[in-house]
Amino acid sequence: MSKTAADEPTAGKAAAAEGAAAERAAAEVAVASDDQNLSAAGSQLSTAPADTLANLPGLGVIGWARWFWRQLTSMRVALLLLLLLALGAIPGSLIPQSGNDETKVADFRAAHGTLAPIYDKLGLFHVYSSVWFSAIYILLFVSLVGCIVPRTWQFVGQLRGRPPGAPKRLNRLPAYTTWQTRAEPEQVREAALALLKKRRFRAHLAGDAVAAEKGYLREVGNLAFHIALIVMLIAFAWGQLFKSEGNKLLVEGSGGFSNTLISYDDFKSGNLFSVDDLTPFSFTLDKFTGTYEKTGPNKGTPRTFQAALTYSVGAYGKGKKTVVKVNEPLEIGDSKVYLTAHGYAPVVTVRDGKGNVVFSDAVPLLPLDANVTSSGVVKVYDGYKNAKGVTEQLGISAFFLPSYVKGMETASSFPALLNPVLNLTPYHGDLGVDSGIPQSVYQLDKSHMKEFKDSKDEQLRGNLTPGETMTLPGGAGSITYEGTKEWANFQVTQQPGSGWALGGSITAIFGLAGSLFIQRRRVWVRATRGADGVTVVEMAGLGRSESAKVPEELGDLAGILYDQAPGASPDPDTPASPASPASPDTLDPEAVPAEGAEK
Repeated sequence: MSKTAADEPTAGKAAAAEGAAAERAAAEVAVASDDQNLSAAGSQLSTAPADTLANLPGLGVIGWARWFWRQLTSMRVALLLLLLLALGAIPGSLIPQSGNDETKVADFRAAHGTLAPIYDKLGLFHVYSSVWFSAIYILLFVSLVGCIVPRTWQFVGQLRGRPPGAPKRLNRLPAYTTWQTRAEPEQVREAALALLKKRRFRAHLAGDAVAAEKGYLREVGNLAFHIALIVMLIAFAWGQLFKSEGNKLLVEGSGGFSNTLISYDDFKSGNLFSVDDLTPFSFTLDKFTGTYEKTGPNKGTPRTFQAALTYSVGAYGKGKKTVVKVNEPLEIGDSKVYLTAHGYAPVVTVRDGKGNVVFSDAVPLLPLDANVTSSGVVKVYDGYKNAKGVTEQLGISAFFLPSYVKGMETASSFPALLNPVLNLTPYHGDLGVDSGIPQSVYQLDKSHMKEFKDSKDEQLRGNLTPGETMTLPGGAGSITYEGTKEWANFQVTQQPGSGWALGGSITAIFGLAGSLFIQRRRVWVRATRGADGVTVVEMAGLGRSESAKVPEELGDLAGILYDQAPGASPDPDTPASPASPASPDTLDPEAVPAEGAEK
């Protein structure tokens, strides 16, 4: 069928519509190509894995396992586990732990009959060895390892490669500037390459542009931070499994300590610790020195708190002198000896009715307050016979005031030995040690003991100063307060992996600082010959995140390169503009042409 004249306008309109549609399609393809090009230019500015949370796995065990592994090794899950680990450690610091103080745990059970069974089921009396805490700990470790290993290999690949080439349209980047020059494009590119390398960029020629990148220490710091966390977790676990910790109280000038299990007053260790791991050494307390502020608002505050020791390493080591202070331990091999406490030990001599000495020793008393008001018990187990010749045991409650002031019979007025007074209350009978039930050396079981009565038929008690004697009624003997010595408590710890933990924590701090304050960025310089024969120079910068540093740095680089390739007008008869292209107005991100705009 032939086309009539009336149909020609309609056909023209259809052709025009088809042409417009084709142009729109071509524009969309060009925009998509530009977007893909820009995406490639900004790729690998970080080693963070792609977010796969929205990509649900397919059905099947393998799909769900893969999805679970991706979530476990994601950064958000690692941060969540780290938060849970910190929250899980809170009960361990608020609730008494069976591994640290069994007495406090027993007291808590007695005082909280309802809560104690619940805490037992939740493992709150042994938080750090509980199933739930260990699960969080292991999951965090696996999450960090699964996250760090692929990121490390990816970063190594980036270091071995080169920065990506320049996008086709640099004017779409956040920081951009351009000018024209009469210098040759090759000269401009060579000058830009030398400039960027001088500024410690990794740079290379890529077609008609120079591609450069800087700030790799950001990813190094990020990886170092996470690797340091893994090192800290391993060091903490290693230290908990192989650690040992014990306490020993020593009176100055009497006896000593050998680093063997039976020498400790109390001892606890990790699950994999062996007695053979104890460092062989010994020491004695020569003298304890403590001085205190005597006047002012800080009266009684310790000024000097130190213990003079003589120690030797090994079975036949030569004795060496040293001084241990608070937070200044004695280090021998993997062991550290800390000074943790101090008190007084009155020297007490007990005689029976015939004047025979049945007990004579310094008796450590436990401090009750900051002025070292102290209490304890003197126990005479063997050798004592009463006035009738019957074998008995003596128990003497002792209350000590290093600085006694008349009218203050219940508390000392100062921690130093200004006016020492020892208050004694003696008992006789059976101490109960033969029953096989363990008892504290600082407590007196009076259930099988009887009081001594004075002439007024009242319980015998009295205050003694150094050198004074209390006579027991009915020829039962006497008790003499000879003087006062001082004692110090030492904590001997052996925790392998502490050095690794310290190194990991320091590395984590510096790594975190690097990942926060160092910005990874890229710069491209394109130099091409325009249609009028004048070289067109374009410079653009892109950072991992929005920052004023990228435009500022690009402006600095553009100003230097502009001096080497000055601006020029396309018309040789028109003088070049003296304005630098790297002015702040040019580099202001808000002044950059909108996406899709032609320059």
